[in-house]
Amino acid sequence: MTLWNQLLWGSVYLSVCLILEISVLVLCSAVLNRMSAGFAKPFRPWQIGLMLVVAIFIILGSHTAQVWIWSAAFVLVGAIGDWNTSVYFSLATYTTLGYGDVVLGPALRIFAAFAAVTGLFGFGISTAFLVSAMGRLFSLNGETHRARD
Repeated sequence: MTLWNQLLWGSVYLSVCLILEISVLVLCSAVLNRMSAGFAKPFRPWQIGLMLVVAIFIILGSHTAQVWIWSAAFVLVGAIGDWNTSVYFSLATYTTLGYGDVVLGPALRIFAAFAAVTGLFGFGISTAFLVSAMGRLFSLNGETHRARD
């Protein structure tokens, strides 16, 4: 793959993954809003815990899907011949762990680096979302609790 092809296709896969991440977070927000509306306020600790667990599992599903998207990309471009190695390499690269036991040739290194950038963006956006969502839940809970006093 030429440099420009690596940049183009890396950007395409990165964009697809980020659109997926944003879509899943919008869905997660709707799920959390629906759940919180069904609970009496102030929230009980188990209700907050349940909402956090639901959010984490939804986000985990998004990250897993993105690893599979990158795995498919590596198989489709012929960078890695088998799915087991491709999923392993994608997961290690997406999480920026990069063990180094599976290394792509020079013609695909930049393309593979986009998987790491995808993971950095995905984890950053997910973390910001969780902090914001939980802060909002705690804030709503505190305001309701103060209003009763």
